[in-house]
Amino acid sequence: MLFSKLLPKEGNFFELFNRHADQIILAANAFGNLVENYADPFLREKYTKDVDKAENAADHITHEVNRLLHTTFITPIGREQIHGLIDAMDDVADLLQDIAEAMYLYDVKHMTDHIVRLTELSIDCCYKVQTAVNLLDRISQQKVAQQALRLCDEIADLESDADRAMRRAISQLFRSESDVRELIKLRTIYDSLEAITDRCEDVANQIEGVVLQNS
Repeated sequence: MLFSKLLPKEGNFFELFNRHADQIILAANAFGNLVENYADPFLREKYTKDVDKAENAADHITHEVNRLLHTTFITPIGREQIHGLIDAMDDVADLLQDIAEAMYLYDVKHMTDHIVRLTELSIDCCYKVQTAVNLLDRISQQKVAQQALRLCDEIADLESDADRAMRRAISQLFRSESDVRELIKLRTIYDSLEAITDRCEDVANQIEGVVLQNS
């Protein structure tokens, strides 16, 4: 009994979730700027570094959450929920960095309208993830819980939109691109951009589970 009283009972997990979501937004906006200014080599390098910086910051927060899990006796939500949520969030930041790096490594020459559209959908998803994450510390309130669930549904809708956009992009690519190397590059980028919304939906699924079990 004395031992349990001496152990820390609740870490600031919700604050860490919010900080991680902020880094996702920084990475997403930097990626959007990268796509918008891709023709400028100086800005391309700058915004790629900004994506890296945000992803690295997100990684540090993930490590802090996992460290805190080992030193906190009683957590505000289930340990598996905390672990699952922060890992899902970190996958979003990782993927943004991966795509920015892939554009450089594959020597992608220009942005297409399909890349622009998929990027817009991805950024929208990231913002809804941030909004939903920011509600978690208040999900005991019924109205807040319902708002979080609506956001999860909206993220799922955006994922469906991105899936359709990706299929259209690939269909046009195979009809119009004669250079096999460019086809492979662009297909990889399209698939990866659609995967951002998949990872956001993974976060939404985690949030939905937290809400349903704790509200």
